[in-house]
Amino acid sequence: MRSRAAGTDHSRQLARVRRVEGQVRGIAQMIEQGRYCVDILTQLQAARAALASIERAVLEDHANACVAAASTAGDTAAQAEKLAELTALLKRAMR
Repeated sequence: MRSRAAGTDHSRQLARVRRVEGQVRGIAQMIEQGRYCVDILTQLQAARAALASIERAVLEDHANACVAAASTAGDTAAQAEKLAELTALLKRAMR
């Protein structure tokens, strides 16, 4: 497990993930109850959008804290590593 940069606090994202978790449980109940497909799909789309929003927030935190810390530390190896991580994350996010 990699360490996180000082100053990164994911408590807001964690709270949002827990809300999505409840939303997904609700979707499972809808499926179990045989609810209308359009209603299920609407909730699935909402959960996916919520997760995408959380992903963007964590990515922004990573860029603003972890990558920024490496760039100001003066360690060129750490800078290259963090930029490579950020590039890989952006490539995966754009798929």
